[in-house]
Amino acid sequence: MPTKQTANSYRGMAPAAIDAAYNNSAAVTDSAERVERWRHRSEDTRARPGARLDLRYGPEANNRIDYFPATIPSAPLFVFIHGGYWFRNTKEIFAFVADGPCANGINVATVGYTLAPDAGLSQIVQEISQALDYLVSSADDLGFDRAAVIVGGWSAGGHLTALAAGHPDVAGVLPISGIFDLTPIALSYINDALSLTADEIASLSPLFNLPRRKIPHLLFVGGDELPELQRQSKAYAAAVADDGIPAVLEVVPGQNHFTIVDELASEDGVLMRGLIRLIRQVSDAKSA
Repeated sequence: MPTKQTANSYRGMAPAAIDAAYNNSAAVTDSAERVERWRHRSEDTRARPGARLDLRYGPEANNRIDYFPATIPSAPLFVFIHGGYWFRNTKEIFAFVADGPCANGINVATVGYTLAPDAGLSQIVQEISQALDYLVSSADDLGFDRAAVIVGGWSAGGHLTALAAGHPDVAGVLPISGIFDLTPIALSYINDALSLTADEIASLSPLFNLPRRKIPHLLFVGGDELPELQRQSKAYAAAVADDGIPAVLEVVPGQNHFTIVDELASEDGVLMRGLIRLIRQVSDAKSA
C-alpha cells in the first residue's frame, strides 16, 4: 500500500524538501552539459548506416521508435525507454545508448512517447505497451529474436520499464535509477505536469503492483545519487525478490543520476556488462 503521509508531507518531508529530494538536475551541477553531450553523440549514432528511424507504432506525434540493428542475425533486442520525469526529453537524445549494446551484438530500439501534460501517465504507460506490441509484431522484418526482448529505462523510463515487466513478450527488465512509488511524485513539482490522480498513484506505482510474471529483474542505481532515488530502487528490488521474482540490485559506486547512463552506452560499462548477464539469464531460462 502507499506510504502513509499527511496531505503535504512524505516520510517527514515538506513539499520543498520533496522537490529537492527528487530534483536530479539540480543535484548534478553539470547535468545540462551532460545532456547536451548526449544529444551530439546521439546525432552521430542516428546517422549510422542501417539505422531505421522514426518507425511509427501509434497515432500520436511521439509514437515513434528508432531501431539500431546489430550485425548478428536474430540477436536479442534491448528496448530503451528514456527518462525526464515523463515531461521532458525525447528518444533522439538517447540514441547514444545503442552504442554499447550494438557493439556487443545486441539490437536496440529507443522508444518515444507523448510527454506530459499532453498525455497523462495512464496514456504514457499504454503507449509503451503499444510500442512493445509493434516491435514484437515486426521481429521478422527488423531481424531480432522475439523470445529475447529485454526492456530497460532510466529514471522515469525505469518506472515505465518496471511496468513493462507485465507485457507477455518481455523476457527481462533492467530499470536504471527508477521511480517505483509515485506517492512523493504527486507531492512534488513534477506533478505540475503529470496531475496524478489517486487511482494512478495506486495502480501505476510498481511498488504497489508487483509483476505477476516471474521474469528476471536487474536494477541499477548510482552510489552518488540522491538518497530518495537509492531508497526507491532498494525498496522495489527487495519487494520483488520477496515475492519470488529473480531480482538483483547493483549500486554502482561513484555514479550519479547522469553518469550512470554512460555505463550502458560504453562497450564495457558496468551496466553494459549487466545487460549481457541478463540476456544470458534469459537464454538459460529458455533452454532449461
